[in-house]
Amino acid sequence: MVTTQMLTVRDTRLFARIVGHADQPPLICLHGGPGLDHTEFADYLDPLSDTVRLVLIDQRAQGRSERNALPETWTLEQMAADVSAVAEALGAEKYAVFGHSYGAFVALQHAVTHADAAATIACCGVGSSRWLADVPAKLETFEPLDLREQVRRSWADEDNVHTEADFARLMHEQMPWHFHDPLDPRIADFNARVDAMNPRYAPDVLRQFSATGYGGIEVEDELGGVSQPLLVLGGRHDRTCPPEAGELIAARTPNAELHIFEESGHMPFVEQSQEFLAVTRAFLQRTLG
Repeated sequence: MVTTQMLTVRDTRLFARIVGHADQPPLICLHGGPGLDHTEFADYLDPLSDTVRLVLIDQRAQGRSERNALPETWTLEQMAADVSAVAEALGAEKYAVFGHSYGAFVALQHAVTHADAAATIACCGVGSSRWLADVPAKLETFEPLDLREQVRRSWADEDNVHTEADFARLMHEQMPWHFHDPLDPRIADFNARVDAMNPRYAPDVLRQFSATGYGGIEVEDELGGVSQPLLVLGGRHDRTCPPEAGELIAARTPNAELHIFEESGHMPFVEQSQEFLAVTRAFLQRTLG
């Protein structure tokens, strides 16, 4: 069963695509970006609805969520607080959190600053912005050359994107960077499945975050205080959020598990979808009962 809902989180309302049944514990899913929306996941996560109720939210000022949230609230800390507010709006006594890419930054921030989730999954994230510092250097060896120039131009355009159409173009141009094989034919299928869900991008959010270090995640020194179960997922060939960052997160978190997808880049839920679903489902079954 698929429904949609607007959830009040104090100063604004967030849109949610909900897949599953009300008697299942919710898994609050956080998209990447910033500036993307829940359609980043297309229907790739939907099979998990046999175990949890998927609550795929558009984070504040993004997607179909209300755009009235003030720019000064577009922070990792506030978006982490929104996760607990979403759980409260759902009336959830027990819930888990899943975040991918920037969504993993929010999920990790939430795990550090809020103790109310039963479990957290951080997929292709980092615990410190220092891991992002060598991304430009990695681009210099990215092949093939025409795609290297395409990604380079696309990143430069992030500071100037003003329309949703331009934002969508940037996402298509950058996607080869995020796959282990930049010529993977599944890239076109992924783009088509996302486009079919009519994404609503937030250029103003992307501009703000691209100019300020994408939120400035810095939680590595606080992970020792996280008591909830944490599943850290990474792609062996992730050029943006390297697996070494995930290994450190898992090593510093007392109740953490680590799984590296050996044939994936930044998109394991697409590149190794069956393994991704099996690992994620098993963790949720263990931690949510």
